[in-house]
This record gives sequence, C-alpha cells and structure tokens, in this order.
Amino acid sequence: MKLDRSWEKDGYILRPAREEDAERYFEQNFNPLDREAARLTGSKASFTREEVVSFLRKAVHAEDQCLFLLISPDGRMIGESVINEIDWKLRRGNFRIGIFQKAERGKGIGTWMTETTRDFAFADLRLHRLELDVFSFNPRAERAYLKAGFRQEGILRDAVLDGDSYADDILMALLEDEWNEIKKGE
Repeated sequence: MKLDRSWEKDGYILRPAREEDAERYFEQNFNPLDREAARLTGSKASFTREEVVSFLRKAVHAEDQCLFLLISPDGRMIGESVINEIDWKLRRGNFRIGIFQKAERGKGIGTWMTETTRDFAFADLRLHRLELDVFSFNPRAERAYLKAGFRQEGILRDAVLDGDSYADDILMALLEDEWNEIKKGE
C-alpha cells in the first residue's frame, strides 16, 4: 500500500517504511533482537537477515497492511507501528507496536505511536474496528492502549508462556464511533 504520511513529536518521527530501509532495519533492531522486545511482543528470539529484509520489502507493497517505522532524534530506527490483517470489506484491522531499543521505552513514545496510528486507521483508512492483543506481563503497553481508548473485550487465560509461567493474552479493540467520541473530546 502506498503510504505518504509522517508524524513528528519531540524529534521522533513515525513514517512509512520504504524498501531501502530493509538492511538498516535489520542491523539496528534484529542483529540481535533485544530479549525484552521479543518477550513483550511474543516474537521469536532471533531472525535471519533474509527473514527481516524479506518481511519489510513485502510489507511495503502489501495491500492489507501499513508498516510505519519509528526514527529517534539521532536517526536510528528504534521501533515500528503496524496495522495488518486489514479486511477491507469488514473495515477492520489488527494493530501492534514495538519499541526495539530498551533505552527508548518508558518515555511515552509508545502512547504517542499508538494514538497516531489509531487516528490514521480511522481517519485515513476509514476502518470500523481496530483490534489488538497484549500480554498480561506487559502492563505498560496495556495502559497505553487503554489511554488511547481501546477497551478490553476478553482474556485468553494462560494462553502464552512467560519463561516457565503461563500468562494471559488480553484482547482489546476500538470501534469507529468510540474513536469519534475521543476526537470530539480533544
């Protein structure tokens, strides 16, 4: 999907991924992938260069997803915000974010990415429903999603492992009319 929107806050830029980002995206985030980033996102611990480069290049041209990269004030790619699994007939999509660099977490950037991508999903893509899931051992992300207006819809109890312990997978979503109410209040 051709994307041409970018956003900036406090020197951070959220912009569409481009094919030429693929090698740098791998080098700066997946070589190696931060263990905590893998844990919080439910990702596998390591990826090959080919897996990451191929993923990004395909994502740039996919009609059912939008991949945005988070660029730090010093120009490093430090995260991503993704709307994927878009069903254009039902006007629904799945949402995820990841901040790959530990030093960048806890600064409010995730909340900003969430709200910015949320607004893009409803205002630009004209989605009716945006959904996500978050693990119970990631309360910071859950708070960011709640702050952005997402509502809990259910819990898949003991659905994921956190080391040797089971944890819940929390299902959340935001509907178009709820988003409209949020925007009226701003």
